[in-house]
Order: sequence, then structure tokens, then C-alpha cells
Amino acid sequence: MDATSQSSAAVELAGLTISFGLFVLLIFICVGFAGLLAYWLRLFYWSPKAVSKRLIAVTRVDENPVLRPIADHWWESEAVFNPAAFVDEGRVHLLYRAMGTDGISRIGYASSADGVHFDDRVAHPVYDRDSNFLTTQRDKRYRKLSYDTDLYASGGGWGGCEDPRTVLIDAQVYMTFGIFESWQSMRLAVTSLSTKDLRAGVWKWTPYIPMSPKEETHKNWVLFPEKINGKFAILHALTPSPLIEYFDSLEDMRTSPIKSNNKRGGRPGAWDAFVRGAAAPPIKTPEGWLLFYHGMNPDVSSVGYKVGVMLLDLNDPTHILYRSNQPVLEPTQWYENDWKPGVVYASGAVLFGEDIILYYGGGDKYIAAAKANYKEFLHTLMSGEHTELRNVKV
Repeated sequence: MDATSQSSAAVELAGLTISFGLFVLLIFICVGFAGLLAYWLRLFYWSPKAVSKRLIAVTRVDENPVLRPIADHWWESEAVFNPAAFVDEGRVHLLYRAMGTDGISRIGYASSADGVHFDDRVAHPVYDRDSNFLTTQRDKRYRKLSYDTDLYASGGGWGGCEDPRTVLIDAQVYMTFGIFESWQSMRLAVTSLSTKDLRAGVWKWTPYIPMSPKEETHKNWVLFPEKINGKFAILHALTPSPLIEYFDSLEDMRTSPIKSNNKRGGRPGAWDAFVRGAAAPPIKTPEGWLLFYHGMNPDVSSVGYKVGVMLLDLNDPTHILYRSNQPVLEPTQWYENDWKPGVVYASGAVLFGEDIILYYGGGDKYIAAAKANYKEFLHTLMSGEHTELRNVKV
């Protein structure tokens, strides 16, 4: 081989070497980029360890409070709070607790096309106490409401219908609520209204059915939004594990009211060391029943209510699949501390479009809303906030 041929071969070899090197370098760059992308995706979306560091939370709407007391309405002039929520015909409907200066709680109504702006609000109570409801301290009527806990600890009032929750089953709106008779007799009850009457604005409720025994104190019971194995399901306690009673007919509770345990133990040392009970009725998802609940840690804070979330097994709702390690909502805004400080009472939750909207009473005086993207919220809970209820103080 002459010198010219050798030189050409060397140049060609060098070119191939450079090309191969560039090719290898390009492969390394691509692999590195892919690895970095995978790491980023795992960090923010897939990795349970990483996701567990992200806060599962709902975002308050800018319009809060979405409902306020109306001075010209005698029955809701002092406070509107603790709403029930459900969706019917593309609108969000609220049934809320209201109080005037007589200290008696009644149920009001409002609805919204977007879940935030409530453009339909009834000027009178849609559900009121009847002659069977014992009202205590009648001599206190028409005095200004107070938070003297010895006298008016039940939301600042002293009788009536409290803290409604609602579900839709078979074209019926079922509303559970509290009957405050005295501190020795705080009962739960349920009534219903057809969606046909709801749409017509006819408030023809069925006679209420007592759910809990007389002369006992119970709150925060919720109906599941559909029958389970053909039966109505009522969640009446969360500790030491969820307790559920099943009924072929709700009328059965007239003669056989639910015997609950009234225990409040939670996770020792956690934010929910003391569990107050369920918040809104469960929301059915493909992964489980999404349940918001109220809790606090008396050793750390005097705040009365914080909101957490758990996911219950669809087939056996007494089994907790996932549970948030932090509250999803805490009382930090002025409307959550204006009258009774430190209270967010989340008694209503709906799926609306792509969002979960949580409706709650702020400071036992206002109604507020917070929302989160449904899929992201559920994915975050399932990816990194797994804590089962174990070793519970009861």
C-alpha cells in the first residue's frame, strides 16, 4: 500500500472513530436525559417516598366565605355554617345550619351552577324543629348568642336541628342531622325529600326517624351515598376502627336505634390523636370510599377541628386502605376564627367536574369552600400517604 492509500485509510479510520464516538456520546446523552426525566417523573408523580413529602391539601376559593348570615332574615341573622352538599341536575345544592338571635338552629337552602357562586337562596327555613324537639333554656330567647361553653356550647345556640349531611339514593335526598335537646341528649335523626319536590321547591320532608337512643350524646354519623349489598349503610364511629350498621329499611331504627361506642381515640402523637368523627358522607371512587374526617391533637394545639382524609375499602368499608399523614385543611383564615376560633367543620363534599369541592363551616358563623383536582388528590393520597389505623388509644 502506497503512502497516499495509507493516509486515506488513516483519515477514514479517524472519521469512523470520531463518528462512533459521537454516536456513543449521543447515546449517553439520550440515556442520561431519559434517566433524568424518569427521575423527575418519579420524584413528582410516581415515587411513594417522594410523594409522601408533598402536602395533600385543598385550596380555598377566592370568594370565601361563599355564604354569610343575612341580617334581614331573622332565622339566619347570626350564623350560617356546617353545610350538607350534593349535586343534582348539574347544580350544587347546600342544606345548611342557620341561627338567629333566638338561639334555635334551623336548616336553610342555597344552590349554585358553578359550586362557588350561590345565586339561588331560599329566604325561609326549609326544615325546622317540630313539637317533638325539646328546646332548652327558652328564657334565653332573643338574647345575643354567646360562646359561654357552659350555656351555649352547641354552635353558640341551645336547640333545634344541627349539622345536616345529605346523600342522594334512588331519587331521594336523605338528610341526617342532629337534634340538640341538652348536653345529656344529643340525638341523630334522618329524613328524606324526593328530588321531584326539591326541583319544584316543595319542602315536603318525611317524618324524621331517630337514629340514636334518647338521653345519649352522639354526633357526626353519615350515610353512604348508595346501598351496600342492598342495605342502607350508616357510619357511626371511626375508632378503634370504622363501625357501620346496615338496615333493610331506615324505619327499623325507630325501634332499634344504633348503639355506638362514642370513642375518640386516634393515632398517638399524630395530628389526629383525638378523632372527632366523620366529616362529609363518603364519596365513591373506583379505588375506594373517600372519607373526610375531623381530628386534632390536644397535646399540641387547642384548635378544635382540623380535616383529614382516608380511603375505605369498597367492599369492606371498615378497612382503611390509605390515610393522610397531615391535615388537608386547618383553621388559618379570619372567617375560620371570627366567632368560635379554630373551627373548620367540613360536613359537605362533592365531585363536580374535575374537582372535589369541600364545603365547611368556618368559626361556626360562615360557610366556605375549598377544592382540589380529583385525580391528583386521590393519586397523591394513594401514592405516599399510606398509614393504617393501628395501636390506637381508645
